Amino acid sequence: MSICLSKIKIMSQRLDPDHIQYNNLREFLLSGDKIELSDLTLARIQKGRNFLEHHLASAERPVYGINTGFGSLCDVKIGEADLEQLQENLVMSHACGTGELVPLQVAKLMLLLKIKGLSLGYSGVRPELVQRLIDFYNYDIIPVIYEQGSLGASGDLAPLAHLSLPLLGMGEVYVNQVKRGAAEVHEKFGWEPLKLKSKEGLALLNGTQFMNAYGIAICIDAEHLLYAAVKISALSADAFLARTEPFSPELHRIRPHKGQILVSDLMRQFLKDSEISESPKTHVQDPYSFRCIPQVLGASFDVLEHVKSVFTTEMHSVTDNPTIFPEEGHVLSGGNFHGQPLAMALDYLCLALHEAGSFSERRTYQLISGRRGLPAFLTAQPGLNSGFMIPQYTAASIVSQNKTLCFPASADTIDSSNGQEDHVSMGANAATKAWKVKENLITILAIELMNAAQAMHFRRPQKTSPELESMLDAYRQVVPLVETDRYLSPDIRKSRQFVLEMR
Repeated sequence: MSICLSKIKIMSQRLDPDHIQYNNLREFLLSGDKIELSDLTLARIQKGRNFLEHHLASAERPVYGINTGFGSLCDVKIGEADLEQLQENLVMSHACGTGELVPLQVAKLMLLLKIKGLSLGYSGVRPELVQRLIDFYNYDIIPVIYEQGSLGASGDLAPLAHLSLPLLGMGEVYVNQVKRGAAEVHEKFGWEPLKLKSKEGLALLNGTQFMNAYGIAICIDAEHLLYAAVKISALSADAFLARTEPFSPELHRIRPHKGQILVSDLMRQFLKDSEISESPKTHVQDPYSFRCIPQVLGASFDVLEHVKSVFTTEMHSVTDNPTIFPEEGHVLSGGNFHGQPLAMALDYLCLALHEAGSFSERRTYQLISGRRGLPAFLTAQPGLNSGFMIPQYTAASIVSQNKTLCFPASADTIDSSNGQEDHVSMGANAATKAWKVKENLITILAIELMNAAQAMHFRRPQKTSPELESMLDAYRQVVPLVETDRYLSPDIRKSRQFVLEMR
């Protein structure tokens, strides 16, 4: 479950797709605000459609995907009488998704991104098509989409076919988070299934909205999770009696990576006025998992900033093919659907989130090790009680799984379409595994927080900072102190939810 893209509320504000930016996207999705095409956007879409129809009527040569077959069938000319059937066949034949279902909030974001892309006016579709997509979005009718099937090259073909199929009255959708047949929903709303015109099926299926929706959703969640990771690590640092010199501003001024400076500032903020931090220490240094918090977590923040810029650019891009240029008088076939920029960014993001989790597990390990005056496994009666021995196993297991997920999907390619598509990005696989790593990170941080909170019990009567004490008080309302062994899996789930809601 995503942190930021659930719990949609209904409000009355309506925004043109042009006004939906990355910086206001989270608020837009949470608010439940609607989409409405401005007169300017409607005119832009219609202008592209008018040009395409004129071009088709006057062109002497076939135009790829409009009056030809697709992929390696690009040299097969299609007669004018079959152009609409060609587009419908494309959508039906490409709806070959399988595997797990795409999370509902990601599917809704895919729908929004497809609307944004088509509304730029370079796709040659009719305003009626864009409006029907908007109707789906505004009424919270979300297509059922599957994780597997895209090579991330000629666009996210299979997932986008499932996104598009309900427009034709086929496939399934979610209504109020319950699956319904698309035909049933059309009947309920009194809609006629769309009859696709020339180019429209291809415009729907070509595009990177699957990869980009995952990337944006992960970035929104990652901004929250990395902040939570710093705050939890600050609590762990105090629980471990870590020294605060490594967070001194002068150290980071002479190695001024943006993320490193940000994290060192946050650490000082979180530990301000802590009795424990200000108390004398006998040890000279701390393990890297405490001493290098700004450097390691800061690097993950820097990766996040980079990949956000990639997904933001993609959010405002035209990624279908061929592309209509009314002003220049061109219809150009190119490769803007290729997912390589997103695939590599997703692999990079996957690594950054994994490292935050790997780093967290090391602090958990240190806290249960019986060092710095803490009892082994954070239990007052070790032996009779195993205490927090096995949560660390769980975290280690998840970290190991994340390591396997960090193999770069973008390093792979497999020929498809009889060699016409001879290099693919595998960005869809990069997207789904990055999502899994992000979900795993939530659990790893939840386990560290359990351990740090337990360790603080053994530091009493000393207190940590007022900010961290406030967090501890709230946490103890959700996850009570473990005095003797008990069933811990529910505590991990509650701790995970606390991490999701941390402020």
